[in-house]
Amino acid sequence: MVELIERFLAVRTESEERCQPLLLEDYSVQPAIFASPPKWHLAHITWFWEAFVLTVFHKDYQVYHEDFSFLFNSYYNNAGKRVLRPNRGLMTRPSVDDVLKYRKYVTDAMVDFLKKNPSPEALEVVEIGIHHEQQHQELLVYDIKYILGNQPTFPVYGGGYEIKAISSGLQQWIKIESGIYEIGHGGKGFCFDNELGRHKVYQQKFEISNRMVTNGEYLDFIKSDGYGNFNFWHDEGWQWVSQHEIKAPLYWHLIEDDWYAYNLTGLEKIDLEAPVKHISFYEAFAYAEFRGMRLPTEFEWEISADKLDWGMLWEWTNSAYLPYPGFSKAPGALGEYNGKFMVNQMVLRGASVATPKNHARKTYRNFFQPDMRWQFGGIRLVK
Repeated sequence: MVELIERFLAVRTESEERCQPLLLEDYSVQPAIFASPPKWHLAHITWFWEAFVLTVFHKDYQVYHEDFSFLFNSYYNNAGKRVLRPNRGLMTRPSVDDVLKYRKYVTDAMVDFLKKNPSPEALEVVEIGIHHEQQHQELLVYDIKYILGNQPTFPVYGGGYEIKAISSGLQQWIKIESGIYEIGHGGKGFCFDNELGRHKVYQQKFEISNRMVTNGEYLDFIKSDGYGNFNFWHDEGWQWVSQHEIKAPLYWHLIEDDWYAYNLTGLEKIDLEAPVKHISFYEAFAYAEFRGMRLPTEFEWEISADKLDWGMLWEWTNSAYLPYPGFSKAPGALGEYNGKFMVNQMVLRGASVATPKNHARKTYRNFFQPDMRWQFGGIRLVK
């Protein structure tokens, strides 16, 4: 139990450390519906512990504040009413200081609870809670970058999430033979329910790139009027490009004929040898069409994972986010965690530089709507 308490405390500390470079004014900003204020994240991942562990399994626990469930519930309908997502940035109260006090109150209560030899059922939810908080740590980085990257002075957050350059001259094509492969999580380690159940698939042979698409290669797409040629795009993607006048990846800026990109270290000239990031599924698909290739399916990606250098960016696949055979939702609010989102979303595989340590695995199924690109996502091709 000592080891579990140490893991829990390390995760709680990491969430606050990711916010350390922020000014007080940064904590409550919500520049878009899909982004959440850092203050909200810090409170929500605290409410999760309160709602799903302490109030259920800790008999002596007293809820910190009766309004916080309404303020910081995210999408759990079974947990009651909540503030609508677009309105999270309107909450100047409670203050950041109040949220930090809330975090300490719940953290202390959780440590006390874990020292009392909780049941296997409770420990299972604790494990989910640790991974849930790690998910929000990555979302914190996305949202912090979006908050700062949409300010006119492009303020510096700091280092720690840089994407290293890769040599565009080292591209190789890894051949995978046709055959029957097993997909999905196996073994005793933690996984989310959407990684179950493990099943067999028949896969045709294919070749997958050993590296991701670089900024320099993507710049060829831009210079060739890739954003202006409807032949490369899904109809829905073409409507998205046209409606929003998309001309380049998110955070790219053309300044005096040179391309710059906002990173957490500031506004910088794009590194032509680094993998292109902040790409939507629409853009990833169009780029693949431009090259006469395609995106991997999530099965192809998982089959190839042990042969790939992955983990810098989440990688778009050409697979819709759907349940595996035998999938079933857990009863109650925790059953809303993944299952109800299995529509109108595409799967990304791998991990990113913003993914917390010990949170990545090759069976992990991330998912976003095809127009989303504020996440750390990029492109790997198949032919």
